[in-house]
Amino acid sequence: MKLHCVILGPLLLLLLASCDGAPKTSAIDLRTFIGCAVREFTFLARKRGCRALRITTDACWGRCETWERPVLKPPYIETYHRVCTYNETKMMTVKLPKCAPNVNPFYTYPVAIRCDCDICSTATTQCETA
Repeated sequence: MKLHCVILGPLLLLLLASCDGAPKTSAIDLRTFIGCAVREFTFLARKRGCRALRITTDACWGRCETWERPVLKPPYIETYHRVCTYNETKMMTVKLPKCAPNVNPFYTYPVAIRCDCDICSTATTQCETA
């Protein structure tokens, strides 16, 4: 057997073993991650008159920098509150199973393309107020 076959054979096996087709994900510790990212999310799409459908989509997830500090002039506090929210989305539509004849079977939901830490907008996010 020639020398190049002896060397290339194991090298090819190593290369094939490392290319299993699955994308590699970075190891992010979600307990300490500060920032906003797109993350896979599964929910149950429900509509009266149809069976529920489990949907896996991309949603925004994360924690953003926030702070408050006292100041001497009204309102006596300076705040900086940002939330992880959608910056860019696309809408997807699925057909729910076994809908009653008079029920529209289509269900539309957002898919996150890009997320950022930003001011909470009630147009896209359920904002909490104290």
